[in-house]
Amino acid sequence: MTRRDLVLAILAVARGRPYQPAQLQKAVFLVTRNVPDIIDDGLGFSFVPYDYGPFDAAVYWEAEKLRDSGEAIITLSPNGRWKTYAASQLGMAHGDDILNALPERIRSYISQISEWVLSQSFGSLIRAIYEAYPEMREKSIFSE
Repeated sequence: MTRRDLVLAILAVARGRPYQPAQLQKAVFLVTRNVPDIIDDGLGFSFVPYDYGPFDAAVYWEAEKLRDSGEAIITLSPNGRWKTYAASQLGMAHGDDILNALPERIRSYISQISEWVLSQSFGSLIRAIYEAYPEMREKSIFSE
């Protein structure tokens, strides 16, 4: 699986529900941290502590490439302050193929992570990540 495949699988499992930037970053972080060998083709992600916890700009680059291929939809949030990321119909179909090729336990884990990050407010998501991965708080500007 490539980095792009993983981002698409995470978007697809949400069935069109949009991710906010922090939700997408943290979903990819959690999957790659807890299933470290999931990316076995090409470069992996290299998350570093940043303003709001683990961050890798490559998550957004891959999402933009998915948009360019018609597999993702990137739009501005209703208030226009950030982008949202979702799978298109084509992306869901391709993402399902990627997910179906994975062992059930990994497919299930990706689904659980997706549901969890999408159910969190920004603050609760960041707090939970810092609690579980305190090393990712190092450069934080998040005030609780």
